[in-house]
Amino acid sequence: MNINKWDTEEAIRRWNMHAENFTARYTEEGDRSREVLLNPALQECMGTLAGKKVLDAGCGEGYLSRKMVKAGALVEGVDYSLEMLELARKRTPSDWGITYHHGNLEKLEMFGDQSFDLVVSNMVIQDLEGYEQAIAEMRRLLVPGGRFIFSILHPCFQTPQSGWVKDETGKKLYWKVNRYFSEGALEQDMPYDQEEKLLYFHRTLGSYVQAITGAGLLLEAMIEPKPSAEMLERYPDFHEDLNVSHFLIFKTKRQG
Repeated sequence: MNINKWDTEEAIRRWNMHAENFTARYTEEGDRSREVLLNPALQECMGTLAGKKVLDAGCGEGYLSRKMVKAGALVEGVDYSLEMLELARKRTPSDWGITYHHGNLEKLEMFGDQSFDLVVSNMVIQDLEGYEQAIAEMRRLLVPGGRFIFSILHPCFQTPQSGWVKDETGKKLYWKVNRYFSEGALEQDMPYDQEEKLLYFHRTLGSYVQAITGAGLLLEAMIEPKPSAEMLERYPDFHEDLNVSHFLIFKTKRQG
């Protein structure tokens, strides 16, 4: 497993390659992990959306943009994958008022300072080499008092060579964490049937917190989503997500 071999451009190339396949089974809630874990936690963080100007930063095929419009937000989306944007435009009714832009979160020159009340980035900051620049850029786009909320793979548990350790029958025994301080680019295990996988950039929890505070944002909360009783009844397989946290959400605020 090579660290620091790839950059943002390589991550973009692979997202373009896998966009159709990755989102082929998306519902209006996205994939199952988003439906069960991420969406409920993000909605709680975002609060009332009616009338708010929102940027879906790294919108992908646009499911979250559409959910936020249904909740009354005025939404613009941006993504660095042209293939994802094509899917977003196809899947979004034209009269919903969502404008999708092509751009890299590390530098969004198409938006002026203080353009949004809320910026949401769902499972995207981990896909950028220049995550510190991206977090600083999100602060620039917020009005004073505006919030930047973003979710990532949990940096404490999703590390190089992490994963379930199983016995000889295949039963999951415990989750192994290794090489936590080895920051850099890694291949994910998706798509399972492709040689070239999607990339992400592993960093420590401390690096993320430092990037947030270094950008001048106030860290209000960190949320580790877990399945609700209702979701566990609907999808019993998610009981194993009570053993380890796969995702982490940062709720931050621009103070001035």
